[in-house]
Amino acid sequence: MSVETARGGFEGSYLGANDRISPQAIMECKICWTSYDPAEGDEYRQVLPGTPFAALPADWKCPGCDAPKQQFIVREDPGSDEMRIAAEIERRCARLVADFREVFNAKMRDVPIINQALHVEAMAFRPWQGGFLGVLIAPWFMNLIWLPGEDQDWSALKAGEKEVVAFPSGEYEFIHNSREMTGPYKACSLFSPMADFTSQLQAVEVARAVMVELFKPENRDGTDRAAEIRAAREAELAPPSEAGPASDAPIPNPRPTRRALLTGGLAAAPAEGDDPEISGGVE
Repeated sequence: MSVETARGGFEGSYLGANDRISPQAIMECKICWTSYDPAEGDEYRQVLPGTPFAALPADWKCPGCDAPKQQFIVREDPGSDEMRIAAEIERRCARLVADFREVFNAKMRDVPIINQALHVEAMAFRPWQGGFLGVLIAPWFMNLIWLPGEDQDWSALKAGEKEVVAFPSGEYEFIHNSREMTGPYKACSLFSPMADFTSQLQAVEVARAVMVELFKPENRDGTDRAAEIRAAREAELAPPSEAGPASDAPIPNPRPTRRALLTGGLAAAPAEGDDPEISGGVE
């Protein structure tokens, strides 16, 4: 039996590997495609509902074609680690999206910086460092969001505190925050506002690209988010030039790209004092 089969959702022979499947595993006969669902049992052979496939009698056979247990494969396994983690990510993302839809409806709907082509969506979340990392898209920002794992207690996080986190592609500054449904989380600003995006599809593509490029060491060249942030803060505190800005200086408005996103193209964080709810957790 392959590892993929053992974990659920992939074809392969069962071969009696009871330790590779959970009690919730739904099995399927590879001869006639009859399914065995533990929640239903097998009325034909008087197997009670709630009986796991591994607990079936040794002489149990497929109700459809009399094939032995060894001819069954995993159709799906809600109790497997992958299925359990996927369900947890889906649950946490649903709360995250609900929280920021509430922010949109309560505070942001009529704000001029809103990009009406976009809506709140959580993208490409994956397990990372014991928690879950992904991208949150909103009509006014795109942020990396780091949520705590099931065994992590982030209740002591203080909203507004900053933390520089190292990734293979470089170092990025996250800010701590918490919301009623989401609970505590950490956020890193990617874009704010979102005027450069023409559609939700474009924003989704960039979000997915971020989650790929973020973990590529080759993107580290020229990428030092911490130094970039320090330089931006120093520039804010510096006195204005007596000569003033050149009147013919071009106004940059680059289209978001994968490379620019992780090698100096990250949007600057909103100004100090901004409402972290509105900025998605970034001051």
